[in-house]
Amino acid sequence: MEFVLKHNTAEKARCACQIIFVTQTRKLSASGQRVDKANKGMLSAILKRGDMEGKSGQTLMLPSTGISGVQRILLVGCGKVDEMNERVFARIINSIATALAASGARDAEIYPADIPLKGRDLAWKVRHTVLLLSNGEYRFDSMKSGKQEARKGLRKLAVNVDKKEASAASMAISEGSAISAGMNLTRDLGNLPANVCTPTYLARQARDLASGNRRLRVNVLGEAEMKKLKMGSLLSVSAGSRQPAKLITIEYRGAAAAAQPVVLVGKGVTFDTGGISLKPGQAMDEMKFDMCGAASVFGTLKAVAQMELPINVVGIVPATENMPDGNATKPGDIVTSMSGQTIEILNTDAEGRLILCDALTYAAKFKPSCVIDIATLTGAVIVALGKVPSGVMGNNPALIRDLTKSGQQIDDRIWELPLWDDYQDQIKSNFADMANIGGRDAGTITAACFLSRFTKDYKWAHLDIAGTAWKSGDDKGATGRPVPLLTQFILNQVKQAG
Repeated sequence: MEFVLKHNTAEKARCACQIIFVTQTRKLSASGQRVDKANKGMLSAILKRGDMEGKSGQTLMLPSTGISGVQRILLVGCGKVDEMNERVFARIINSIATALAASGARDAEIYPADIPLKGRDLAWKVRHTVLLLSNGEYRFDSMKSGKQEARKGLRKLAVNVDKKEASAASMAISEGSAISAGMNLTRDLGNLPANVCTPTYLARQARDLASGNRRLRVNVLGEAEMKKLKMGSLLSVSAGSRQPAKLITIEYRGAAAAAQPVVLVGKGVTFDTGGISLKPGQAMDEMKFDMCGAASVFGTLKAVAQMELPINVVGIVPATENMPDGNATKPGDIVTSMSGQTIEILNTDAEGRLILCDALTYAAKFKPSCVIDIATLTGAVIVALGKVPSGVMGNNPALIRDLTKSGQQIDDRIWELPLWDDYQDQIKSNFADMANIGGRDAGTITAACFLSRFTKDYKWAHLDIAGTAWKSGDDKGATGRPVPLLTQFILNQVKQAG
């Protein structure tokens, strides 16, 4: 979908569909009042008949209005002004998408300033309109046979704002479009089946992402090179797979070479059977989503590159399968990580931390300003937080605050769990420096405790996205989170740097 800016007054609109907002009870927005006045009370007369109360998400399409230049008007309810929040805003935009998809309109005009959302400026409304409408358009049908029917629907949306807001609105459209593009890439990679999206495939996708972009550079290490680096923990996970592991590095250089980069480390388990600690069969197909952390790194870098942000960002993706095999790692085995620390593997299904720890050690070579790892790491985070926020822990309170603020800004929220030293005792081992699991209690926290032992040399935060990276049931599929959060965080770093 194409998004363009307009500055004309509402009564002079020329479009296939003009979107007018109505609050409870039956009150037209400022733009709606201008259109109503120019057309001798046509809209207010319709409201008086009771066809539209203005409840949030309610829509009424008025075809053949007789208004010059406008083929139809879509009345959209915003609900009560004092009950408006981000959830209601999303409901309103989604209802617009549904109504427009059911119509024959190919272009439309919207007035985001008329949505009465307190605490959010016009740029926020514009960016989220772009995000919600773009994400609502997403379909994953590349694996279906035959020619897919061309989708009808909106192709261009004119975002009408006051001229003094034009610069901020234009930036909001650019940011929203870039973040949407990154989310779509993340969703595509997550939704691909594991027999297609292998570690080797991810490496190819990294090179494709960088192709033709002078700011992006890709380096891929194979298993022989990882063995030389003594990444025994990562390689212990790939030992049971016929697909060779890859360590993928994508460097985005938008600032001076000496500027410290933000480093993103994404868990890339392209399929997780649990290894010898085999998972139950129910819903195991969803373990193709166990590389959504890696996919979010790809998506964030795509968004950053599209916006050409003046910052350095490094993405590191340890990619492997976790399979049962005669060569697979066994419970009780002890491996040595790149850091030199030894790990007793009590459960081979706690494999994400085993690949991340070597990648986190590798991250130090880039002399990062901060490191953020992103992983579908524990089912325990869903028990703790459900599927609304992602979990966050780390070793630097300021970094956690910055991430939390970024999540609130972009409505991709996170919630901090305690990473107290008290929990470290749960991963003690009688035979190695640490065990890779800490028992049933506080599973999300003990997983972060494990990772914390490899991140002492820099500012670090860990995002557990097991509850937010994909949906199950009828809406099964990758969500594209936390690309909005990560991109907003990087945008904020750019602003802080001036």
